[in-house]
Amino acid sequence: MTLQDIFKFRDLPETETSKPFLEHLEDLRWTIVKMAITMLVAMVLCFAFRSPLVHVMQAPLRSVDPQVGALRALGITDSIIISFHLAFYAGIVVSFPLLLYFLAEFVLPALTAVEKRFVLPAILVSFGLFLLGVLVCYFWLLPKTILFFFRDTQSLGWIPAWTVQQYYSFVTRFVIGFGLAFELPVVVLALVRFGLITYRFMARTRPYAIVLIFVLATIITPTPDVLTLIAMGLPMCLLYESCIWIAWAMERRKRLTNA
Repeated sequence: MTLQDIFKFRDLPETETSKPFLEHLEDLRWTIVKMAITMLVAMVLCFAFRSPLVHVMQAPLRSVDPQVGALRALGITDSIIISFHLAFYAGIVVSFPLLLYFLAEFVLPALTAVEKRFVLPAILVSFGLFLLGVLVCYFWLLPKTILFFFRDTQSLGWIPAWTVQQYYSFVTRFVIGFGLAFELPVVVLALVRFGLITYRFMARTRPYAIVLIFVLATIITPTPDVLTLIAMGLPMCLLYESCIWIAWAMERRKRLTNA
């Protein structure tokens, strides 16, 4: 087994019946194995650098109040368990491009030679959007959210004494969820590319899409702060609007090509 075999798209069968169903299952099994190995390697690397990761993850907390930065570990095994959880989520971020590539190997075996040239740029754009969402959340939303809960706790006369498990569970899901939300353009354009939706449908249902976007933002953002909600929902609305124009350009180009 060489690297060329690992990073190679599945061969398109000569006919619809030339490849048995069991062989498709074997391709799926091998895809899952490659994705699992990639995640495992990324987790091991992230676990080896868990101290710098902990420092990075707690930086927004220390910026609010240095005393709150000292989290409480209530469980004996918290250091190992939470390190594994942190390595898992960090591994998703690190290995995201490869995971997308391996998934593309399985679900897009029938690409033409022209379309295959767009696979790598599409993966890079998808990872760029995911990384952009993670960075926006980490540098903008996360400090505001922590500050909101810090002040809300103090307003009730309580002393903020957060545990390690609570903090990292909240932060990792919040950041990863925001990064995945920025994948909206990739999902929409993929649906357009396969003819499942059109730019007319997207433009006609724009008001409903905006409502759904803000509902999703409400679910992801665990704070009733209106500014935080707008800070998350507005970029997603702009991304959706850009998808409409890109879908229009794709359909127009397709019509001109077929003419």
